Amino acid sequence: MVYYAGVDLGATNVRAVVGDGEGRTVGSSKNGTPRGPTGIDVTEKVLATLREACADAGVEPARVEAVGIGSIGPFDLAEGAVIDPANFPDTVDRIPLTGPISVLVDSGEVYLHNDTNAGVIGERFHSDRNPDDMVYVTISSGIGAGVCCDGQIIAGWDGNAGEVGHCVVDPRGRLTCGCGKEGHWEGYCSGNNIPEYARLLAEDDPTIDTSLPLEDPDFTAKDVFDLAGQDELADHTIEQVAHWNVIGITNIVHSYAPLVVSLGGAVVLHNEDLVVDPIRERVPEMVMSNVPEITVTEHGDDVVLEGALASAMTEGTGDRRRLRG
Repeated sequence: MVYYAGVDLGATNVRAVVGDGEGRTVGSSKNGTPRGPTGIDVTEKVLATLREACADAGVEPARVEAVGIGSIGPFDLAEGAVIDPANFPDTVDRIPLTGPISVLVDSGEVYLHNDTNAGVIGERFHSDRNPDDMVYVTISSGIGAGVCCDGQIIAGWDGNAGEVGHCVVDPRGRLTCGCGKEGHWEGYCSGNNIPEYARLLAEDDPTIDTSLPLEDPDFTAKDVFDLAGQDELADHTIEQVAHWNVIGITNIVHSYAPLVVSLGGAVVLHNEDLVVDPIRERVPEMVMSNVPEITVTEHGDDVVLEGALASAMTEGTGDRRRLRG
C-alpha cells in the first residue's frame, strides 16, 4: 500500500492528513500553530502534527511516498522555508519546512505551495473536468489567488505569485493594506479590513444612519454582514465591497483567462449571497473576453489540506493524469 500526506500550515492551526493511493484519508491530526518563540518551534509543531497523522493511520512516516504542503507565506523556495510571516512575532523570521519534512518521511518528494496554490490544486484535482485553466480565490482575513494556466500551477520564481489581494483597485489609496501599502484590494475587502472601510464610509457621509458599533475595538466584518438589509451603512459598505470585488475578479479573468473561478475563504463561505452573487451578476458586464464559470468551493475550510494531499499524489500539479499507479 502506498501512502501520501498533506500538510496545511496556517497562522492559527497546523493540520495534516495521510491518504492512501486513492486519496482516501486514513489518518489526520490538528494542532494550534505556536507563536514562536522561533520559527523552529513552528517547524517542530508541523513535524509533530505529521507524525500524529501517521500514527492515526497506523503507518510509519518513512512509508509516506510524498508530501504536499499548503502554507502561509512569503517563501524562500530555494530553502523551502517561510520567511518573515505576517502576524507573527519578529523572532519568527524563518520556518524551515521542506528539508525537515523530507528527513522525517525519508523522501525527496516534498512539494511546497502557498495556501491559495494548494487551494487551486485541490479544486482542480476534485473537479469533474480537471481543467487546465482555473483560479481559486480566497476572500478571508486576507485575499489571494492560486492560478493554474495551461496546466501549470503558477508559483513564480520565489513562490509568491498569486498575491492578487495586493493589486491596486483604488488609485486614490484611501485605505492602507495590512502589508503597509495603499489602495490594495485586500485593504478594502478582506475580513480584517472591512470594519475600517465601514468607518471610512461613515466619515464620508456623517448623516448616514447606522447601528454598527464603529467605535468598538471588537467591531468585525460579521457585524456588517449581520445587519444587511437592516442598516444603511452596512448596506452601503457591502455594496462598495462588492464593487471592489468585481474589479478584482475582472482583473484576474483578463490576466489568466480561466475557465473556472472558484471562490472560498470565510468571507465568501459565510456570506455567499452578499459576496458571490454580485460577482456573478456584474463580472460579465466588465469582461471583454470569455466569461468563466464562477463557483464556490465545495471543500470549505478543507480546500488547502485537500490540495496539499492532491499535490503529493500528482507531483505537485493536481493533474489526475499524473496520479501514481
